[in-house]
Amino acid sequence: MKLTTIATNEAPAAIGPYSQAVQFGNVLFTSGQIPLGLDGQVVEGGIEEQTHQVFRNLEAVLAAAGAGFGDVIKATVFIKDMNQFATVNEIYASYFGDHKPARSTVEVARLPKDVLVEIELIAATGVEKQ
Repeated sequence: MKLTTIATNEAPAAIGPYSQAVQFGNVLFTSGQIPLGLDGQVVEGGIEEQTHQVFRNLEAVLAAAGAGFGDVIKATVFIKDMNQFATVNEIYASYFGDHKPARSTVEVARLPKDVLVEIELIAATGVEKQ
């Protein structure tokens, strides 16, 4: 199987020595996305604005690999304040609709650039869904 690095200008560039995503065969692993705009700056606003920006970034990375949210099999959500879980969960559900991948949500002490949320995904492309 082939290991492919995925990169797109439609999502912010990596801010360290890592790739936006790596695909191994038909499995795609995204790096954690934080709420950066294409200019590399943290978007203004609270948890709603930040969560939507994270999903816009993830959508662009998935699309660069020929995937979408319907291909996601596992999500990991890192949140700074578990009191904001309901808000993040509502926004999360709006992007996945009826598709419900496996998920973990973890409250963390601190995230890069002091953002409020970070999400990473694992997706499988070209797989028949039941």
